[in-house]
Amino acid sequence: MTAQGDFNAIPVIDLAPLFQDDGDIQAVADAVADAYTNVGFAYLINHGVPQALIDGAFQASADFHALPRAEKMALEVNQWHRGFIPINTSTPKTSSIAKVTKPNQSESLMIMHDLAEDDPDVLAGVDLAGPNQWPSSLPSFKADALGYVNAMNGLARKMTSVIEIALGTEPDRLQPAFDRPTTFLRMLHYPPQPPASPEDLFGSAPHTDYGFITLLVQDEVGGLQVRNVHGEWVDAPYMPGAFVMNAGDILHRWSNGRFISTPHRVINTSGRERYSIPFFFDPNMHADIVPLESCIAEGASAAYDPIVYGDYLMARLRANHDQHKEKD
Repeated sequence: MTAQGDFNAIPVIDLAPLFQDDGDIQAVADAVADAYTNVGFAYLINHGVPQALIDGAFQASADFHALPRAEKMALEVNQWHRGFIPINTSTPKTSSIAKVTKPNQSESLMIMHDLAEDDPDVLAGVDLAGPNQWPSSLPSFKADALGYVNAMNGLARKMTSVIEIALGTEPDRLQPAFDRPTTFLRMLHYPPQPPASPEDLFGSAPHTDYGFITLLVQDEVGGLQVRNVHGEWVDAPYMPGAFVMNAGDILHRWSNGRFISTPHRVINTSGRERYSIPFFFDPNMHADIVPLESCIAEGASAAYDPIVYGDYLMARLRANHDQHKEKD
């Protein structure tokens, strides 16, 4: 029997049946169960997101990152984790994969779920419940970004339904936690690193994702690597028209450890700029994350205690991002 995490390539899952009236959804769920039990990552093809939306999101990201630094810094990430994250301000110190002392060699614009001023969480002062920040010199940017977010929300909800089937739980068991999902769209720009960079300097240091699922679109430059159980780093190169989806720590806990949250990193020694856009689809901040009964063997206890998603998330943001560190 192959050990969990014993892989040397990233599998491919064809989502076409999800968009067919007589599509074999169980076959997709079986592929998801196999990929996320053993690898934690997969390429998704025939996912239904128009290429024009993907191209528009990349162009919006390139346009933003081409702005003068002063204009980007005017949108520096706020207390609600929305805005520009400059290079050298994010260091994943909670990583259990590597001792990380140098900050990530990337910059990004973080866009979260859009909230109205009279939203109940905004009025109650809930963590991360606040306004996005938009570049005023790019008039079409907001519409392009939110159009992409809307499409990604749709895909993520489809994948949540498939995950319920893959984990053998009842339909809509997970969906209520996403009635008001916590979402992050991160437009990342990686400057090229010199080939002779120190071994502990990364575009994105080894880490696992905090949340439920991540849907990533990347450019052709490459640099994403995924670690298997042997400690080997397996390339996850660009695949035209595909998303890379990985399970995060919350899905790992919800599945009682069945689906793995696999370590990954980015090293950009290509000599070229690299762009990628991960979309993080997570439960609402108030959701209780309790291991699913379908994932607990008869007579056994759950491997993880219940947690509240928002508490778990904020602990990691405060540890890993300068902007959220507790002030003395």
